[in-house]
Amino acid sequence: MNADFINPFLEAATLVYKDILGQELIRGRSSIKQNPAPGHDVAIVIHVKGDAQGDIIYSLNIDAVEKIVRTLIPGAGAETIAEEYRDVMGEIANMITGNAVNIFLSKKKHIDISVPYVVDTRIKTIDLNNRTTLSLRLYARIGLLEINIALAA
Repeated sequence: MNADFINPFLEAATLVYKDILGQELIRGRSSIKQNPAPGHDVAIVIHVKGDAQGDIIYSLNIDAVEKIVRTLIPGAGAETIAEEYRDVMGEIANMITGNAVNIFLSKKKHIDISVPYVVDTRIKTIDLNNRTTLSLRLYARIGLLEINIALAA
């Protein structure tokens, strides 16, 4: 896997967590998997085409998602969180994706990134192609962010 296609997604997530959520992301262990399937309750799925092709999957447990919603919607109760968490995570995904696109453009890389979509894996499964995947664990005070990167140049 080429760092030129991995680092922009890490940089973008780190930037959004810091600027929008006031959270530092600390890199934990990484591993190689055979499939980019998310390991947690809520997944953000992004398809990539261009100089690299494949999938990027961000996933978090529901506790971390609820903390993000409470950060962005202060005073949100359980009902509001249940109604809004997909929209909030979709906005976070759009910000991460937008930042990643800007990083790719600055490095003269041609990449097309799909509109991110949010899936609650407790309710729905995600069917993804087997592809060698770099799985990164990033830690913040609000919880773990897993990023599964399955890109081939």
